Amino acid sequence: MTLQHWTLLDTKHGIYQETFDFSCGDVNISKRRLHGGRSDGVDIVRIDNGKLAVFLLPTRGMGLWKVLCGDVELKWDSPASGPVHPALVPVSDPGGLGWLEGFDEWLVRCGLESNGSPEFNADGSLRYPLHGRIANLPAHSLALSFEPETGKIMLTGKVLESKLFFKKLELTSTLAVTAGSTEWTVQDTITNLSSEPGEFELLYHINTGQPFAAPGSKVAVPFDLMTPRTRAAAENLPHWDTLCPEMPGSEEVVFFFEPAGNADGECQTMLTNPKGSRGLGLSFSVKEFPYFCFWKSRLANTDGYVCGMEPCVNFPNTKSFEKKHDRVVPLKPGESKTFGLRFDILTDTPSVQKREKEISGIAGLRKIEPQPKKEWSE
Repeated sequence: MTLQHWTLLDTKHGIYQETFDFSCGDVNISKRRLHGGRSDGVDIVRIDNGKLAVFLLPTRGMGLWKVLCGDVELKWDSPASGPVHPALVPVSDPGGLGWLEGFDEWLVRCGLESNGSPEFNADGSLRYPLHGRIANLPAHSLALSFEPETGKIMLTGKVLESKLFFKKLELTSTLAVTAGSTEWTVQDTITNLSSEPGEFELLYHINTGQPFAAPGSKVAVPFDLMTPRTRAAAENLPHWDTLCPEMPGSEEVVFFFEPAGNADGECQTMLTNPKGSRGLGLSFSVKEFPYFCFWKSRLANTDGYVCGMEPCVNFPNTKSFEKKHDRVVPLKPGESKTFGLRFDILTDTPSVQKREKEISGIAGLRKIEPQPKKEWSE
């Protein structure tokens, strides 16, 4: 089998391709560096397999900026108006919320040292910023491969999150797409490169906004246990799975889950458009991701109307709270842990209904606690 391979970035060996173009049949792959405004210096890779186009950002922790498939647009209108270069994102702002100034991607990772609410030291100084640093760190390695016989495309990047005396964690992320398919996968491996024991937190923000996710859109999640995160979420509990009209000035609502899996341990979730004629499928292993969050921002679209499907290894509370409840993942020296996400776009009503039936067939206890669970929410 023929394998074509290109190194687009390798800082160790001084390799960097600012532009790249490749075409084979319906497959078109390109790499560009953006210029101007807050996007200046951001690298973007566009992979078009003839059915869908994925836009990946090596400069921003290997996040996915958006995905397009026919009339389906997986994106959201963030006030950050990015992609924003990490150098312009004040992650360590004393207030702890600087991360929000770069929050623009459709898929963004939260972690690795921490991934939840900001946490402060006793003297008021910032200890851990909101959602961590991995999304605002650039890849130091980027490699592309293509198999003409199978049409399989793989883009692999490596991102290092390190600090002298404290941590040395590396993210290796591979996006895989096959020509002519409406499916794609993301496989991530977290490795402790230090000779000392390490630990990490990890949550994936998968953020979809208008026009796909709009008032009347629904999410389907099989679960054993679900609870609202806050009182505001508790008030929205009867409508937890449905997106409501825009409510300027409203508080975000979040629901926490123990997701349920099928006989193979796979959890299948889906977000549908208001008509139920299009769907976004997201599948993952409940062994890899024992928790799941569903986030709804009900603001006006100009201010960030969006919902988030969030597989995670811990809930997005402060790290101290999560560590107290044993939801921070330890890593031995040299140890790695791998996580996989599978996405697919459902392009008609019958395929959406078929997926709904598959999800409803996953046995789950479906226990709902009407108020925030003290072990899950600070």
